[in-house]
Amino acid sequence: MAELENPNLMPKLITFLSSLLQKVADSNDLNRQFQPQKISVFHGLSRPTISIQSYLERIFKYANCSPSCYIVAYVYLDRFSQSQPALPVNSFNVHRLLITSVMVAAKFMDDIYYNNAYYAKVGGISTIEMNFLEVDFLFGLGFRLNVTPNTFHIYCSYLQREMMMQQPPLNLAESSINLGKSLKLHLCFNEDEPSHQQQQLAV
Repeated sequence: MAELENPNLMPKLITFLSSLLQKVADSNDLNRQFQPQKISVFHGLSRPTISIQSYLERIFKYANCSPSCYIVAYVYLDRFSQSQPALPVNSFNVHRLLITSVMVAAKFMDDIYYNNAYYAKVGGISTIEMNFLEVDFLFGLGFRLNVTPNTFHIYCSYLQREMMMQQPPLNLAESSINLGKSLKLHLCFNEDEPSHQQQQLAV
């Protein structure tokens, strides 16, 4: 969408996506006490010291991918969460999932993109680990990388609507991702439903 080319919009989008993922990670961290969660290659031994927002801002600064990649990466995270319910986004895996989803989105969407070694340096991990994360992410998605214009528009509209509802400064306690009462461990939508009804973000 043309709006994504607005240089004033992207920092707001990065901030909103960060707050959304922080809310998801915090919720799933609490759920770990009651529900078993698988350990995967995305899982770190400890929580990274860098915040989700600072990490995503770093990716945005150095990845140099098109603005659309961040929407597509969000779609990929949603699909991954829905297809891998035993691997919910939490504070131990969110950073690796972020760098991997953006890298895969850039490779699929952009004509020019950096190699895995560069993304590994941006993400603060080794190239070997980046390679493993990419393969695991692709299998987790079932190699469903195509995002139709309609799906892209739905996700954009959702994010734009929620960003408009959100008044600065960001209030994580009353996040704008509170779309209903059902507490599911998914990010946004169920693309299999013809009506594209919203699946609950993990809050």
